[in-house]
Amino acid sequence: MERGRMSRATGSRPSDLPMRVQDSNRMSMVYTTPRSKQPSFGKLNIPKPQSVTSERRTSFFGARTSGASMPRNSTMSGFGGTEKIKDSRPLHDKSFVQQCIRQLHEFLTEQGYPGTLSPKTLQSPSTKEFVKMFEFIYRLLDPTFEMPNSKVEEEVPAILKSLRYPFVLSKCSMYSVGAPHTWPQALGALMWLIDNVKINWSLSKQELLFSDFCEDTDNIEEGAEYNKLFLDYTAETYSKFMQGDDTYEVEDEAFLSKLKKLYNVDEVMLASMEEKHRFLSSEVEQLEKESQTDRLMTKRMEKMKLQSDLNKLQTYLSSLVSFKANLENKDSELNDELDNSVSYLASLKNEQDELQRLLKNQKFTPADVERINREKRELQQTISSLNKSLEDSEQHKWNEEIALAKVKEKAELKITEYHKLARKLKLVPLSAENACGHDFEIRPCFGSGGLVQHKTQIQMLLRKMISGVEEENSRLANMKLSMEDSCEQVNSNVLDKSNDLKQLKEQIRKLDERLDSDMQELAREEQEWSAQMESVENHRKVLEKKVNYGYDEAVQQLKAAQQQYNLVLQETNEERRTVANNLASVFTTAANHLTITEKCLEDLHSRVQRVCAKAVEEDDAAVQKLRDMLETFMLKANYL
Repeated sequence: MERGRMSRATGSRPSDLPMRVQDSNRMSMVYTTPRSKQPSFGKLNIPKPQSVTSERRTSFFGARTSGASMPRNSTMSGFGGTEKIKDSRPLHDKSFVQQCIRQLHEFLTEQGYPGTLSPKTLQSPSTKEFVKMFEFIYRLLDPTFEMPNSKVEEEVPAILKSLRYPFVLSKCSMYSVGAPHTWPQALGALMWLIDNVKINWSLSKQELLFSDFCEDTDNIEEGAEYNKLFLDYTAETYSKFMQGDDTYEVEDEAFLSKLKKLYNVDEVMLASMEEKHRFLSSEVEQLEKESQTDRLMTKRMEKMKLQSDLNKLQTYLSSLVSFKANLENKDSELNDELDNSVSYLASLKNEQDELQRLLKNQKFTPADVERINREKRELQQTISSLNKSLEDSEQHKWNEEIALAKVKEKAELKITEYHKLARKLKLVPLSAENACGHDFEIRPCFGSGGLVQHKTQIQMLLRKMISGVEEENSRLANMKLSMEDSCEQVNSNVLDKSNDLKQLKEQIRKLDERLDSDMQELAREEQEWSAQMESVENHRKVLEKKVNYGYDEAVQQLKAAQQQYNLVLQETNEERRTVANNLASVFTTAANHLTITEKCLEDLHSRVQRVCAKAVEEDDAAVQKLRDMLETFMLKANYL
């Protein structure tokens, strides 16, 4: 509720703010509200321009020196420099451009764009299509707008400038909108225009969005309390501005708190709405990321990875089962040995007890005692040596078991490397492409006979496959050599045909020269005929002055002669055009059929000669007839 009121409050009074930046450097009145957080109406993450309080720009007033202790010069000395805002949108990023194209296509489809539209045509549209899209979007702002038929390249930048578009769209770029270096800027202008349309829609629907206080909205915003608050805020910030400060955080917070108190803003509802907006925006981003990736393909890849992991676990489990069986066998063997040792130790204890009993019952001499002690020491030494040998054997057994475990681990690593290589070569599993129905998979079997037999079997299959691959390689090499020979032969044939084509072109050139000479000769003859006609006409005029008797009859005869001449001239022109068309058709077919072309050219040449001779004879006959008529006229005139 606060944001809607703030945007309307600041948008309804743009003239009350201190004008520090020129209009060409402002984005829109939507973004000039101090500390206002506007909702994003589109999906584009277009960064907003920096606030007036966070960036130092060219001032509307004269030169000043910012500082807390140096007051500003309040006299207006002139406008600042025409500093251009740098477009911070990544218009040259392909992913951003594709996102803009997708959103433009969705917007035009939802609004019922009348023309044919597809994402492929939006990659590089023509100027006509761009103008149609621009006119359709702008009509959403102004339904009475009509695009003029002329000077469209000047009209579109002028409209954007009137809408205070912060960046420059040159007139030259409108002649080639679909070019790679101009389409991103034009696309950015369309997206900015779409954002304006959405903002306009949101502002027009604020009565529904904020229906809890819309009944007395006009009274609050146009009342004395709002005007007093706004004028106090403007006066305080302007005084700080003139004293050299560029930040107004305290004044902004105080103004916002007063506005919240005036509008009865519910902070809990506002916080909940912001939390909901963040949650929905995160869901939208997640859905966009998921839509950009093929979920089915990712699930298939995960399934393949899990299947491979399952196969590995099964093989590892089988190896563990076999290893456990071996350990159980060794454990049983060691238990048997331990039982034997215990029974042997019990027998030794029984023997020792028997000897102790005998020792107590017998009477020994000192020599016997010495002998017994000596035997006892020897037996103790024997026992210690046997204990030592037993410990050594157990240590040796432990070392052998550790070495055996290491060897098994190395063997398993070798087997896994072999399986990886076999999968790359498509030899594993049994249904692989290059397996040919053979089982190349090595299963962990630590018995000596089974492992050797498995190894020899796989080696035989691999040798057989290597020999087949070598045979196929040799066959392909032979095929390559044969193809190279055929290619050389084709190149030689192409060279011969190109030479023949050059000869045909030379012959056609000669025929063209010959045709030009014939045409020039016909033009020269036609000029002679026109000169003769002029002389006859002059002679007729002279006779017309002298002759009075038989004038009507002579005029009629002259008209008949003129009609006959025009008819003859028309027939001559038609025959000439016919000859030219026939010659042109002969020239087009001469490149493919040389022998037929030469024969046709000879026939055409003879026909042209006959037609020209016939035409010349007819023209001579007509001229002779005219001369006879003139002689008869002269005789009649002399007779009279």
